[in-house]
Amino acid sequence: MSWQTYVDDHLMCDIDGQRLTAASIVGHDGSVWAQSELFPQYKPEEISAIMKDFDEPGSLAPTGLYLGGTKYMVIQGEPGAVIRGKKGSGGVTVKKTNLALIFGLYEEPMTPGQCNMVVERLGDYLLDQGF
Repeated sequence: MSWQTYVDDHLMCDIDGQRLTAASIVGHDGSVWAQSELFPQYKPEEISAIMKDFDEPGSLAPTGLYLGGTKYMVIQGEPGAVIRGKKGSGGVTVKKTNLALIFGLYEEPMTPGQCNMVVERLGDYLLDQGF
C-alpha cells in the first residue's frame, strides 16, 4: 500500500460525517511521505521543534507548536508519543512512530477526540508494523 493511500483512505476518512481538514505522514527528517491537498507548507525548523518535544516533553509548551507558520497552543498529550495543539475552533494531533510523524488537522464541527482517534489509530497500526 502506498503512503498516499494511508493519508487518503485512513486519515482523510469520514468519521460520523466529519473529516480532517488536512493530514500528512512526514519522516523524522522532515521529508514528506504523503499528504492531503490542503496540508500546509511547513518549515524544517517546525519539524525539528516537534521532534525535540518528543525527546524533551514540554519544550514546545512555552512557545507553542508551529506548523506552516500557524501557532497552536500545546495541550495535553502523551509524552514522547503524541502532541496535541489547539487554535480557535480547530487544532492538530501529531503521533510519533519509529520512522514518521502522523499529522491530522481539524476544524469544528470535528472534535479533538475524533481527530486524536483517527491519527493515533493509524500511528499505532504503523508502530505495530515496524514503522
